[in-house]
Amino acid sequence: MFGLRNVSFLLARVILGFIFVMHGWQKLSTNGIGNTGKFFDSVGIPLPDLAAQYATWVELIGGILLIVGLFLPIVSVLLILDMLGAIAYVHWDAGLWSGDGGYELPLALIAGLLAVGFAQAGSTAADHYLSRRRAAKSENVAVG
Repeated sequence: MFGLRNVSFLLARVILGFIFVMHGWQKLSTNGIGNTGKFFDSVGIPLPDLAAQYATWVELIGGILLIVGLFLPIVSVLLILDMLGAIAYVHWDAGLWSGDGGYELPLALIAGLLAVGFAQAGSTAADHYLSRRRAAKSENVAVG
C-alpha cells in the first residue's frame, strides 16, 4: 500500500504543493494582490489585475490540492498555464538559469506537475480514494 512509488508520489506532491502555496501566499500577504497586479502590468501581462488574482489563488489553492492529491489533472493544467505565463512574461528574457531570474524553476515545476498530474496518483492521494468510490458505485449500479 505505501510502497516506494506511493511515497515518491506523495513527496513530489508535497514538495510541489509547498512551493506553490508559498508563492501564492507571498502574492496574497507579502506583496499583496494589488502590488502583484502592478508588477504584472509592468511586465506586459494582459489583464494584470485578473492575472494577479488567478496566479495568487491558483498557486495557493492549487498547492493545497496538490498536497492532498485532489483533482490532480485539473490542478496541474491550471498551474502549468500559470507557469507558462511566468516563463513568457517574466523569465524568458533572462535565459535559462534561475540565478539570473531565468525560467529554470518554472520549467522544473512544469515537469513535476506533468509527473504528478498525469501519472497514477498513488494510494496516498485523495483522487485515488475518489476513483475507488466511483468504481464501487459503478459496480453496484451494474449489479443492481
